[in-house]
Amino acid sequence: MRDKKMVIVGGGSGIARRLAADAAEAGATVVLAGREPRTLDLPGVTTARVDLGDEDSIRALAAQVGSWDHLVSLAANHTGGPVTGLAREAITRAFDAKVIGPLLLAKHFAPAARDGGSILLFSGFAAWRPAPGLSVMATTNGAVGHLAEALAVELAPVRVNALSPGIVDSGSWDRLGADRDTFFADTAARNPARRVGRPADIASAALLTLTNPFMTGSTVHVDGGGRLV
Repeated sequence: MRDKKMVIVGGGSGIARRLAADAAEAGATVVLAGREPRTLDLPGVTTARVDLGDEDSIRALAAQVGSWDHLVSLAANHTGGPVTGLAREAITRAFDAKVIGPLLLAKHFAPAARDGGSILLFSGFAAWRPAPGLSVMATTNGAVGHLAEALAVELAPVRVNALSPGIVDSGSWDRLGADRDTFFADTAARNPARRVGRPADIASAALLTLTNPFMTGSTVHVDGGGRLV
């Protein structure tokens, strides 16, 4: 990663921040982008604004970044609940974050990719373990894998892959409050790996995927085997 430029979109999560920190420590120049850059402050990392539901902001970010080596999209706008009660606007926002936005990132960033450039899109295990109330999440995450395959062919030799995390203690589950630890314990008991993930687990897999010159069009599962049970 030394002397490489990495752009991380959707920088508010614990996973994104760990990936940014690890890449910077490895010698990369990192741009961490999100809808509210003031919340993304991280030592040694440049912040920028982007909204994947706004093509003009994507175009502006691409112009600001210029040439680049690695582009990662972790953005998500989850929509849950019974399909009979879903609002069209919420569905659209979910697809903007996971599918349409990454397509537009490819549109505006691909022309400035340096030799050996790669793109990593984030999917999620809900695509392989659908459940009631998670139809939108399962569909958008599943689409990410197919998008990575399609872009790998169209943008070659730029490499494009997807990464599908399982249950990770990244801060996103803190909303469960006192039930969080019970949820993690139950998940770990079922997982073949017998644990939940940590941001470091996902960040290390992301760096491997980004830097492996013979990997493209693949979906990498880092879920402790959770999709299998």
